[in-house]
Parts: sequence; C-alpha cells; structure tokens
Amino acid sequence: MADTHYLAGRLARSSAPRAMAFALMAALAPHVAHAEEADGAAIIVTGHGLEQTPGTPAYSTVELDRTQITASASGRAEDVLSSVAGFQQFRRSDSRSSNPSAQGVTLRALGGNATSRALVLLDGVPMADPFFGYVPYPALVPETLSRIRVTRGGGSGPFGLGSLSGTIELESAGPDELGLISADALVDQRGETQVSGSVAPRLGGGFAVITGRWDRGEGFWTTPKDQRVAASVQARYESWSTGARIVAPLTSDIELQSRLLVFRDDRTLRFAGADSASEGEDASIRLVGRGDWQFDALGYVQVRNFSNVVISSSNFLKSLDQYKTPSSGLGGKFELRPPVGEGRSLRLGVDWRRASGTMKERAYFTSGPNVGKVREQHEAGGVNSDVGFYADGDVTVGPLVLTGGLRADRTRQAGGYYQVLDPAGTVTSRTDYATQSDWTVTWRGGALVHLGSIAALRAAAYTGLRQPTLNELYRPFTVFPVVTRANAALTAEKLRGFEAGIDLTPMEGVQITATAFDNRIRDAIANVTIGTNLRERQNVDRLRSRGIELGAHAATGPLRFDGSLTWTDAEVRNGAASPLTGMLPSQTPKFAASGTLGVVPAKGWEVAATLRHVGKQYEDDLQTDVLPAATTLDMVARVPLVAGASLTLRAENLFNEEIVTRNSGGTIDLGTPRTLWAGLHFTM
Repeated sequence: MADTHYLAGRLARSSAPRAMAFALMAALAPHVAHAEEADGAAIIVTGHGLEQTPGTPAYSTVELDRTQITASASGRAEDVLSSVAGFQQFRRSDSRSSNPSAQGVTLRALGGNATSRALVLLDGVPMADPFFGYVPYPALVPETLSRIRVTRGGGSGPFGLGSLSGTIELESAGPDELGLISADALVDQRGETQVSGSVAPRLGGGFAVITGRWDRGEGFWTTPKDQRVAASVQARYESWSTGARIVAPLTSDIELQSRLLVFRDDRTLRFAGADSASEGEDASIRLVGRGDWQFDALGYVQVRNFSNVVISSSNFLKSLDQYKTPSSGLGGKFELRPPVGEGRSLRLGVDWRRASGTMKERAYFTSGPNVGKVREQHEAGGVNSDVGFYADGDVTVGPLVLTGGLRADRTRQAGGYYQVLDPAGTVTSRTDYATQSDWTVTWRGGALVHLGSIAALRAAAYTGLRQPTLNELYRPFTVFPVVTRANAALTAEKLRGFEAGIDLTPMEGVQITATAFDNRIRDAIANVTIGTNLRERQNVDRLRSRGIELGAHAATGPLRFDGSLTWTDAEVRNGAASPLTGMLPSQTPKFAASGTLGVVPAKGWEVAATLRHVGKQYEDDLQTDVLPAATTLDMVARVPLVAGASLTLRAENLFNEEIVTRNSGGTIDLGTPRTLWAGLHFTM
C-alpha cells in the first residue's frame, strides 16, 4: 500500500502526458498479462489502427517496409523519407545541423516556407509542433518503426486540415519486428555516438514496448573554411528520446493502445552561443474495434517547448534570446465503419484539435554603451482550434473501385496578441488581434481500374485546407541579417488538385508506378521580400506545382532495388505586377531522384547502397541566391558475428560531395560531409 501511495504521489507531481500515460499503463498491465479467450487461446493484437479501405490505392500511395526503413546510413527519419518521390524538407540539412523550427515537411514541391504542408502521424497522432508546425525528427526513431505509408495529394479523412500536400503515416513496430531485446551502438570518425535500444515482451495476448535513443557529437563544420571566424563552431548536437507503448486486448476484437513519448534536442549552429533546444512530452490513448461495426477512437495531449539564441553575424554578440516558447496540443478523433454490404465501405468520423502557445524573447543591445544589456522584450501567442466532420466511402464493382470523401471544418483563431515590454517587464505597447472563424468544405474522389494482375489505372481529384500556424500569425523572427515579420491577417491556404497514374506488376517481385499531377494552392503563405533584409509572411495569389512521380521496386533472390524520381514545374503567381510571379518557391528543386540497391549474400548479411540526387534550388523568393545541385552516395552493411550480434558499418556522403544548405548573399552553410560509422547490433 505504501508503494501505491508513493507512485500516486509521483504521478500527481508529473506533467499531464506522463501522468495520464503511466496511470493508464498501470491500469492496463493486468489486462495485458492475463488477456485470454474463454477457451484459453491467447488473443493476438496488432498495435495498429484499422486497415486501409479498397479505394486507398486510387490516390498516389507509397509504402516503405522495415527493410527500407532500417537501410538509412544516418539512422534518421528525414533521411528515410527522402527516398519517397516528392518528399521535401524546407532545407537540405538534417536534424543534426538545422534549426528545429525550420524542419517543416511537404510533398510535391508545395513548399516555400518552414511550416509543414503535409500531415505527419505516428500511430494515428499528429506530430507537428503546436506552435511552429515543424516535425521533431529526433523523436521519430526509424528502428522503432514497422511501416511508413505516404499518400500524396490533399485528403479529407481524419485530421485532414493538415494534409494539404499529403499524409505521412508512421506505424510503430511490435515484438515480431523488434525481438525481445534489441540494441545498437555506433561511433563515427569524429567521435560522435548513436545508441538505441528496445525491450518488447509479449504479455498474454498483448505486448509492451519500451524504447530509447541517445545521439551526441561535436558535429561537423557547416561554415566553409574561408568564411570561418573566431566565433565559428561546429554544429554540436545532443538529442535523446524515450517511449513506452502498451497494447492490450479488451475482447476478442477490441484492443486498447497507450503511448508515451518524451524527448529533448539541443543544437549549436554556426556561432558559439547560437544554441537551440526543443523538448516535448506526448501521450495518447487509442481504442480500436475490429468487429462488424469497426471503430477507432483516439485522444492525445502534447506539451512542447522551444528556445533559440540568435548571434549577430557582424559582431558575434547575442542579439536575441527566444528563451521560452511553451505550447500545448490537445486533440482526438472518433471514426466509425458500419457494415454496408459486400463490395462497399464507409467511414464516418469527427476530429478535434486545439493548439495554444506563447513566445517569449529578449532583444539585446549589440553596440553602444549598453552593449550586452536587454533592449526590450517581446511576447506573442494565441489559440488555434478546429473541429472537422468527415465521410469517406468506396464501392467495388468487378475490377472498378470508386472512392470519395467529404469533409467540413470549423476553424478558429482566437486570443492572438503581440506585446513589447521594457527591460524591467513593463508593457510599452500591445496589439490584440480579432478572433477569426470560418466553415470550409473540402472533398476528394477517385477511381481505380484493375487490368488483370499486371496493371491498374487510377485517377483522383481533391481539395485541401491548411490553417496558418501560431508562428506564422504572431511571431516575427530573424535569421541575421534578414528580419521576417509575422502577419495576423493571414488566411487559410486552399488546395485544388488532380492526378492520374498507372501501377504495373509485369512479373513477380517487380512493381513500377507513374503519376502525373497538377496541384494548386490559393492564398499560399510565403516569406515575401518587402525591403532590404526585410520580409513578411503574406498570402500570395497562387502556388502551382505540376509534375511526374516515378517509383520502382524489384526483388529477386538476394537482390533488391527501390527507386524514385520526381520532376516538378512549380511556380508562384501573384499578379502581373509582382516580382514573385513566375518564380520557383524557395528551397524547391525541379528534379530529385533516389535509388537503393540491396543484397543479402548470405543469411544475416545485408549490404545496401543509396545514390541520391537533388537539383538546383534557390534560397529566397526572388531567386537571387542559388543552392547548387548535389549528388550523394550512402552505404550500409551488416555482418553477422555470433548468435544475435552483428557488425554494422555505415557511410554517409561517401564521396564527400559539398551540399550547400543555405546561401544568404554568399554566406554559406554546408550539409553533412563524409561520415563513417561502425558499431554493433544485438537482438534476441
């Protein structure tokens, strides 16, 4: 009894996500350990959501299996996703050498700013930061994943408000993929380390999974040698994450899933003192029913924080300290799939999300008699919310599958403000912004025709919606010397698009896909140049992207090949008088390709090489600063040693290609140089 009271007291003092998740896990433990059918047979659960409906392939969909996910030379989620045609981060740099707030993700060249235009889900839960909209990549550990499904194009299903350019669904692995105990430890030639592990016991008819990962290093030089000064430093980083999942059967066709994720990520970029930190605690509860009346009920909570110090590139003194950006996200969904007869499916659902946050920062004197002292303080924040109702259905008639969906969203922006305070904390000016709310209806529809077992033709059309983030609405920022203003008058982005494609299976083990698309965003939010070293977030008239996506997979005997290619013609339209009209969206390449060749020469052996090319991009909206094309080669090898243990060798950017990730008037940042890893993997 004393132990119970002690645990209850600790939980009461914990943050909300941890308290909720640990309390639920404690309650689930007896069910997991003793869940058996009446006849004594164990109930086997999946830990996943409901299966996709027959109409899903009508939309351009790509799936990465565990073999592809674990073949990354860097062991990072953004590197894994780069093999998908159309996937794009705001910058080329990965999560070791970029500012976390720039880690937005989009698809189909529909980028141009650092906010995500694609919806990223982990076990059904949105992962984007509630304030900024970036994706916390260090918290998404590839070796803990079972499958990744990427659907390109606007969507009207659950959490469809965020899927303007598509949806990326990550599903966690269970005991079958992880084994009871799994561990990895690697070190590179610079002394950086990467350590991860998992424990995944089966408990009755369910299971539990506990995972952890820790990355640290002094990093590489992002600053070219001829631009380094005394204040220049390597891109130091340290990140860790830990997670726990329990999946328990309640009946023969209903399972309860609980997940907790805690992470922290610290980085130093370019100059000594230019430190950033992001941290979070996420918890979710999910109830999945697979009977005649299928259902998926989900609730989640996120607690996040971000801080960032800006160092002047002229005198290398601290100019801005964004010392705190606490934010929280709450949400949930309920989806029902009633039995509607053979050859039909129907999904009815409602989801809700609420994001709130506050930015707090101090601006410093960088010259004059008060150098180093606080000049003024800034605060900004607000609350965004959305409730959406959706219906999605399929009808199968012989080789033809028809699919369609409708979604209605009630969006609301409230409590927005920006205020300036003097060094003592007295408010000197404040602006409060009016509440905005609206109803928007979006839709999608498609058709899929199976031409025997060799080919399938598909076509789809859709619309989409994205609400501006709190960051875009209320927080100005500086990437010295460029200042970008916020804009509380921003309106939601609206997408309209269509596509057509073919999926070929000419022989066993070979799949080839081709998709042509045309997507347009009206009122696209962009960072628009309005003066020397001054930009503002504005809605531009239209962002159009059209292009071709190709994919290929072939597996025969010990050999396997996975490839992708995308060509896009993207441009901004903002009226005949605007200098933006006809320009590429910033950070957007026209051409990108990736190919991975893998071989398993003997049992336990694995060798894979990935060749990747990214075409020329532009840093800014006016196409004045070029990011040259880059081609890299990565390699991964695993060699068995003794039972359960193997040697792991990895090589990133083997030929040491120079990758320019930022070019601001000739001031350059570079991406990952040649990096060689060696370590051990153990599983049982």
